[in-house]
Amino acid sequence: MTLPEHLAVKSAAEVPLDSLVDFVRSYEESITGIASYTREDFLLETGHPGYDPFHNSWCLTRPQGDVMAWGGLTLRGGTSMDGALTVLPGDDSDTAARELLGRLLHRTDELAMEHGSESEITIGGVLTGDPVVPRVLEEAGFRRQVSFTQAEIDLTAPPVAAVLPEGARVRPIDTKPDDVRAVHRLHVQTRAKGTRTLDYETFRTRLDQFDVATEQGVGIALLIEIAGRPVGHVLAYAGDGHGRIVDVGVSPASRGLGIGLALITTALAGLRELGCHRALLALDSSRIQDLNGLYTLLSVKGSRAVTHYVKRPS
Repeated sequence: MTLPEHLAVKSAAEVPLDSLVDFVRSYEESITGIASYTREDFLLETGHPGYDPFHNSWCLTRPQGDVMAWGGLTLRGGTSMDGALTVLPGDDSDTAARELLGRLLHRTDELAMEHGSESEITIGGVLTGDPVVPRVLEEAGFRRQVSFTQAEIDLTAPPVAAVLPEGARVRPIDTKPDDVRAVHRLHVQTRAKGTRTLDYETFRTRLDQFDVATEQGVGIALLIEIAGRPVGHVLAYAGDGHGRIVDVGVSPASRGLGIGLALITTALAGLRELGCHRALLALDSSRIQDLNGLYTLLSVKGSRAVTHYVKRPS
């Protein structure tokens, strides 16, 4: 399929960061009516050393320079990589999605030849209601992997006090090896079925990002312990009045004690202190017995579903 002459292919490195952020916000608004994506979201997504905006990420732009599609790969180590494929609905959306997906798959083949092994690709961030990307991915052999509910929390409502189990304490995560190993172990144990876990080095890089963000006054990285034993963690950050809880997990042996809720409410209190008036929280609704009750407790004002798609080596 030939790309229309009015669309130009550029590496992501050639496109201003704010233009990419505005593009993703336009995509969200076109699908859900609400834009929540921030500059901090983009920096977290692309801040990993495995993201290469010169060789592994492309945009399609219109003559006036605005972005209408973006696709990229992030090498996470091992035999897996994360991808992004975001396309504004419109007249050229099918052509744009196929063009960028073709580039992603071609680059994946090149990397497989370089490394001597094929990789699994996970495309995340696909909103339910997207009329283009899910269909194009499935036609190319991708399959739905897992869906999460993103809940929008009103932080101007009266806060819920964090209630810790007896003997529990919350403290900042240290980036020294002992803490990184402990939190990575929790991450591996607590990921939802079908969700790819991050390897140790990738997870350590993520904690380093949050350590820097915390020093800059925009990040939160907390560990909860009972009798000195790590049983849960939460990672969150703030930007432009919006907060996002990126990762929260409780060890399987410690569930049912209110640890998850304590971590969430503690992180939300921290986001309020950082000046946020709303926050996004991704939830695996299959693990929650009373979702409506939780929504009421946390002052959830809206929600949307986000799906990950995976293509495994043949």
